[in-house]
Amino acid sequence: MRSFTLASRLSAIVIVSVIAVWLGVVMNFYAGNGWEQDDGWPTPDRMDAIISVVERAAPEDLPRLFDALGSQTMIIGIEDGGENADPDQTDRQVSEELHRRYAEGLAGRAFTVAHITVPARGPGILRVGNKQRHALNFRIGLEDGRTLVVQSIAPLVLAATGLPVGLVAGVMAAIIALFALFVMYREVKPLRQLAQAVDRIGLDGEMVTLPNVRRQSSEIRALVTAFDRLQTRLQQLLQGRLAMLGGISHDVRTYATRLRLRVDAIPDDIQRERAIENISDMIQLLDDALLSARVGASDVSVELLDFAEIVRGEAEDRHAAPQDLGLAIQKRTEFSVLGDRIALKRIVSNLIDNAGKYGKAARISLTASDGDVLMTVDDDGPGIPQEMIGILMEPFVRAEASRGRATGGAGLGLAIVRTLVEAHGGTVTIENRPEGGLRVSVRLPRFEG
Repeated sequence: MRSFTLASRLSAIVIVSVIAVWLGVVMNFYAGNGWEQDDGWPTPDRMDAIISVVERAAPEDLPRLFDALGSQTMIIGIEDGGENADPDQTDRQVSEELHRRYAEGLAGRAFTVAHITVPARGPGILRVGNKQRHALNFRIGLEDGRTLVVQSIAPLVLAATGLPVGLVAGVMAAIIALFALFVMYREVKPLRQLAQAVDRIGLDGEMVTLPNVRRQSSEIRALVTAFDRLQTRLQQLLQGRLAMLGGISHDVRTYATRLRLRVDAIPDDIQRERAIENISDMIQLLDDALLSARVGASDVSVELLDFAEIVRGEAEDRHAAPQDLGLAIQKRTEFSVLGDRIALKRIVSNLIDNAGKYGKAARISLTASDGDVLMTVDDDGPGIPQEMIGILMEPFVRAEASRGRATGGAGLGLAIVRTLVEAHGGTVTIENRPEGGLRVSVRLPRFEG
């Protein structure tokens, strides 16, 4: 279902309100002028008065008399020869009520009345796109045998400005609507700017400039001010977290170094090696957590690098390891990316080490397409349950049961990979291969100078 924006909803409210105002003005005008009673047609008494004046007037005075009695909505003329009314025909042309009303007012005179259409008169703005007007055509027999012809055109009701009532109301409503829309868009604009600014808020410590809403409504000012306070609290929280991690890293590393020196005094070789390994794992865990926190805060340097060279270097460093390692790089292709060399090396090394340790093999494939560099790392392990794929890259999540290993790391390897990849504007996905094993795909933006 389509979701309408706030601007479109407010616009719809304004348009409906304007239409209601316009209809109200027109209905009030007609109700106040009694048009519902006679529909704008001449009354029977007026027709009788016109007939009486025409019968008493001299023939040479008739043209001036017709000009005086006529108007743009009434055209009067006279023809030689009588006019016999045909009640059946008349009843077919006008309503029975209308015919009876004029028959009573004309006191037994022979007449016919019929609905006709006549060409519209006047400037185009008054025609409002309609080229035909409705009219009543009266043909009334006079005492001297001549026929009085009266065409009463349906009136186009005008306001005091000389324009049609509906047009005046429509113009006024349009002006009100334009003003309302202007005010509405002026109020909504800061909301769009606020949404764009909030999207730019990151964990890099930089404060984002929010829109200036000094002249906006109190609700808009309160919303922007609340986001500004939230941004400040987020930056303070981030700085405090980084400072805490830095202090912990320094202090723990100091104590670990002292402990490492004391471990050398352990006489049992097996116990001494285990203690040294535990201390190394502890330092590695600390480094992983600190790296994840710093990268999450966008604390990475950027330079132009050849990603193929980094992948090739990490693969060569592990050729002596007891694992099946393969590398396939698309030929005659540039793999230039913008990023941090240490972070990119950490991405590749973590994926290769995980594949070799838990999947018994690491086959790396590097390809490039328009705008992207794609690296896939396949292994020959048992894969992982489908329900764990979505959480495997969360910090401290391990899939040791499904991966068939008795022990494992702290569960930060893939979490660090995802954090580093996203910090470079890329994506990482995990899927089970149909033929068995796991596939991790890393897609990074390709630099094209």
